[in-house]
Amino acid sequence: MLGHDAIVWPVDPLVDGEAEIPDIRVSADPIDAQTLVGSVSTPQSGGIASFLGTVRDHAPGRTGVTHLEYEAYTDHVERVILEVVGEAQERWPVHRIAAHHRVGSLSVGEVAVGVAVSAAHRDEAFAAARFVIDELKARAPIWKKEHWDGGAEWVEGA
Repeated sequence: MLGHDAIVWPVDPLVDGEAEIPDIRVSADPIDAQTLVGSVSTPQSGGIASFLGTVRDHAPGRTGVTHLEYEAYTDHVERVILEVVGEAQERWPVHRIAAHHRVGSLSVGEVAVGVAVSAAHRDEAFAAARFVIDELKARAPIWKKEHWDGGAEWVEGA
């Protein structure tokens, strides 16, 4: 069954420098960049790195893309993202991580995916954010249907 309800993992305060429980969402709700970044901000963090993936008006070999449609098995996707985030927390000394992905129909310009990571220093924040978005795209079972002037097609690489 395809899910479109958000599950928000709780965020606990930093305890002895340990990374917090991540903010993971797979939802039809819009992703707000300011809220995403704010969810990872801590007084201990000297750097926050974020990435927003937006719907563009073209794809390889195709122009005139009007919108994208994302589908996912929400519970499974959230487990995969949680695994990825856990791996990032093991590799880098980060404070908080947020990873949000949209499902449903998204118009050109809308944010489809957002990742934010806070850490004491920018190098760790950038490295962990890059890892999370790359692994999320590679491993999370999210399907994308491209709609363009004159047609639609399910494509790889959600």
